[in-house]
Amino acid sequence: MGEIAAGFPILMRKRSVTLKGHRTSIALEAEFWDALERFAKADGKSLARLIARIDQDRLKLDPPPGLASALRVYVLRRVMDRER
Repeated sequence: MGEIAAGFPILMRKRSVTLKGHRTSIALEAEFWDALERFAKADGKSLARLIARIDQDRLKLDPPPGLASALRVYVLRRVMDRER
């Protein structure tokens, strides 16, 4: 477990999801998983469906970013959009 400058612990959580019929593991900080779950619920989707949509969108980019990075950027953009 790492810590950020203010001394808060960074808790990584690993989850397995199925994307296009293939099982994959994703490691994200607990706060990102919490945010993704809240966004999925607010959108009336399952977490798996939200992740699948983000995965489809990231694969359209050249070069595509890693899935964990795409999920973090998705959360950041949603939070920033709410603040506008």
